[in-house]
Formats: sequence, structure tokens, C-alpha cells
Amino acid sequence: MPTDQIPGVYIEEIGSSSRPIEGVATSITAFIGETQTGSEHENIPTMVTSSGEFITKFGYYTDTAPYMAAAVMSFFLNGGSRAYIVKTPDSTDASIIGSTHATGLTSLVDIDEVAIVTVPGITTPLVIEALIAHCELLKDRIAILDAAENTTSVPDFIDPAAGYINDVVSRNGFAALYTPWYKSAVEYIDTADNNTIKTKQIFIPPSGALAGIYARNDRERGVHKAPANIQVRGALALKVNYNGSEQALLNPKGINCIREFPGRGILVWGARTMASDPLWKYVSVRRLLIFLEISIYEGTKWVLFEANTQVLWAKVRQSIENFLMQQWRNGALMGSRHSDAFFVRCGYPDTMTQEDITNGRLICEVGVATMRPAEFIFFRISQRTTVSA
Repeated sequence: MPTDQIPGVYIEEIGSSSRPIEGVATSITAFIGETQTGSEHENIPTMVTSSGEFITKFGYYTDTAPYMAAAVMSFFLNGGSRAYIVKTPDSTDASIIGSTHATGLTSLVDIDEVAIVTVPGITTPLVIEALIAHCELLKDRIAILDAAENTTSVPDFIDPAAGYINDVVSRNGFAALYTPWYKSAVEYIDTADNNTIKTKQIFIPPSGALAGIYARNDRERGVHKAPANIQVRGALALKVNYNGSEQALLNPKGINCIREFPGRGILVWGARTMASDPLWKYVSVRRLLIFLEISIYEGTKWVLFEANTQVLWAKVRQSIENFLMQQWRNGALMGSRHSDAFFVRCGYPDTMTQEDITNGRLICEVGVATMRPAEFIFFRISQRTTVSA
């Protein structure tokens, strides 16, 4: 305690009884596919933080590798800041999906900070299903999917004989699909003209732009805001411009349209996942829950080897409540009062049995209101306080 024998202002530092939880990154994107150069980075997730760095390491657009450069350029143009690039030797399903931790999609399993994953322009059923399975298994990221370039009419999506899209779903909303492709300018090296860098216009898949828009939306508004009604930077024209009646048929299927509006430009005009469970039909709800779950999980790892007692339970409750209180104040959770927005339970006998305590398991139950007050989504956070013998 400071001495206070004379008049004055006295300062005392008091340690907090709980530890603060920091929000995890929500927009680091992994791109998988074929690039012009970068053989030394093949099947190795490589971080880039600008278009220039991507070009230095992986090259420009080419006719043989048409999607990656265009998608990554669009990512940075639309607000992205950090991306992992996984160069594959080709764009075959086997190259992308892989079978070991050093091949294609599976090379990303151990990179926890990845929040978005996409394979630009590759729309084969095996790749789409593998992307969804990857995200549903890890539960810490979402896949942004492209519709095929030649999918340009409503029957292409809703006719049962039209293709695989009708059968592909992510039960818990870990994937979102966008259509159509759009025209954009890309840089390439003209080998016939003394290796001059030139520009041409081509149609490119929308996934790169959408990943950048997610990042821009998260930074400017927050992960809880639907990434829609946002302009697609660099978009010159759409492969097809769906009207309201056509979108009314696609939207219930979780197919998000990019549309052009007079005087407003080309905008993302949908924010649904491909969830079969209606609880997870909105991109913002799915991504908010990923953010909350992973932030709380990472922010409570300090409990390892702590005594699993009422004192610890109170500290954990306070830590999670403080974090959720901040999210509520930021507008991420619904409710006029914080008690309407979330609750946290942690203790015996509410969330733990005596057997749990004996075996070193600390279990918290958290409920959050994401869309309407009193509509809660429940999840449980489990940490070990001891290591089993």
C-alpha cells in the first residue's frame, strides 16, 4: 500500500483477478492453386502481404495458370492484407486435395491463423467437397467457393440435372458460394514483345475479391456485419447480371449473387452460407461464432495446471464475460442489456461433474444472441487443468 501521510494523489497497481481475452484474426486467407513461378514454395504455405510480394514470389497471370494471380491481386485490391499462398504443381483434384500434410489443401491443417480458404476458379465436385470437409473438420475457418464460369443462368443452379451444386452443402455453414465471374484487368508478361509487362481484360472468379471484402468489412465494421452491399473494386463488368426475380430463386439455396446497380456500381448482394441447418444460414453468424469460439479457446489456455477450484472457475467466468461484454458494446451481439446478449456458466454442478473435476477438465458453457434477443447459440469450451496420468 502507498503511504498517505501527506496530502496528494497516490497510485497503486492492482493485478487483475482474471486474464484478458484477445480477439483472434478473422481475415487471413489461404489461396491454393497453380502459379507462374515459385517452384521452391511448392506445397509450402507462404505468407505474402502485398500484390508486389506475390508477383516477386509467384509471378504474373498466364494462360496456363489463369486464376491465382488474378484472385490474389483482387484480394489485396479489395482490402485484404495477409494471405498464405499454396502453390500446387497443377490444378488437378489430386494436387489440390492431397493426402499428406505436405500436399495441397492438407498443408494448411496446422496453420491455425487461417480464417478463410479458397481455391480460385477450380469448381470440380471433389475440390468443393474437400474444401467444405476441411473447414468443417477444423471449425476455425470458412471456405469461399466459386460457381463455375459457365454457370450463367438460374437453371444452371436449380435444375436437378444441371450439376453438383444442388447436392453440395455445408451442414453448419462453413462455406459460401458466389456467382457470377466478373471482368477485370490483369497483368501478364508478353514473351513475344521482349518480355514486356502488359494488361488485358479477362473474366475472373469472384472468390479472391470476396476474401478481400471480408477483410475490409471486418476492419471497418466488424466480423458480425454481413459482408454484403459492398462494392467489388476492380470489377468492370459481370459475366451475367441477375435480376431480383432470378436472385429470389437462388438466395434460398445459399447462392450469393454479385449484381450491378445503376449509379451504385457492382456490389456483393448476398451473405448466405450453404448450410442445411437454418441456424447457420448467414455468413456473419458463422464467422462471428468462429471468432468468439477460437478467441475464448485460445484466451483460456492459461488454466493448464491451475487448481480446478471455485477460485479458478470465477476467474474464467470473469475473463469470458469481460470479452463478451466488449463484443456486445461493439455491436456484435444483440440485446438491449448484456444479460440478453450472452451468458457464461462455469462450475460444479452446472457444467462439470465431480468426475470432470477429478480428471482435470474445466468446462464452460457460453450462450450468445447473434440475431435476435433471447435467441441463443450455445457452445462449450473445454480446457484441461491437469494432464492425465
